[in-house]
Amino acid sequence: MGRKILDRKTSERNLTAIAGMLVFSMGINFFIVPADLYNGGLMGISQVIRTLLVQYVHLFSGTTDIAGMINLILNIPLFFLAYMTIGKSFFTRTLICVVSQTIFLSILPIPSVPVVGDTLTAAIIGGIFGGCGIGISLQAGGSSGGMDIVGMYFTKKYKGFSVGKVSLLVNAVVYGVCAILFGVQTAVYSIIYSAVSTLMSDKTHTQNINTEVVIFTKKEPKEILDYIVKEFKRDATWWEAKGGYTESRTYMVIAVLSKYECAHLRKDLRMIDENAFVVAKDGMSINGKYEKHL
Repeated sequence: MGRKILDRKTSERNLTAIAGMLVFSMGINFFIVPADLYNGGLMGISQVIRTLLVQYVHLFSGTTDIAGMINLILNIPLFFLAYMTIGKSFFTRTLICVVSQTIFLSILPIPSVPVVGDTLTAAIIGGIFGGCGIGISLQAGGSSGGMDIVGMYFTKKYKGFSVGKVSLLVNAVVYGVCAILFGVQTAVYSIIYSAVSTLMSDKTHTQNINTEVVIFTKKEPKEILDYIVKEFKRDATWWEAKGGYTESRTYMVIAVLSKYECAHLRKDLRMIDENAFVVAKDGMSINGKYEKHL
């Protein structure tokens, strides 16, 4: 029975990751490509290569957009990095995400006339779709590959590093090239798209938000502590207190989790102590040893 539940959860996470890539691809093909804008990261590099091949080498013109296929090829060496250094499950789900992304980018039609006439509007709407799609895939445990893999590798290896810092550095190079090749206006609107996409991704990717959780319970705290340690691989601290109104004995358990983990804690805590009182505070600044479960 446990194996079936695990397989079902894995399937659900894979389908969620694929759905995220569909949303991302819709943002790219329906809004960003028709507006001649560019993504950041490895996908942006793929789009620049695509444009150079079509406009200057006159290859693949009039065919299906090949940016997704170029992105898949560039991701191949990064797949090995993900498998060797980050984890098998992350590698598998990232592979699923990148392959599904390539398929969606290839089959979703690109309108010959922009869906919206205003470039700024296209950048904002495309950023909302793109960021939400990436965030959904990240929340399911996968990613769109590219700089996400490199960023997560450096995040795990070096303290103070983050996926965002790596992406920012690569994006600066990509948009610098865009400004030189395609004009400053294209680069500026592409940066606006990237900023909106990053904002939406951060809002959707709840594993990236640190949350302080304080649980008040009348029961012995051992079961709650065991659950936090085994389920989330986190530590927790507890102490005995006294209720101010009832003056009865109360136990307080405090832990720092991601917002994603906190949502699971709230749901499962009902089975441990349905009367437990939970206080959660998002956006905590953390110093010291705290492993990011990305």
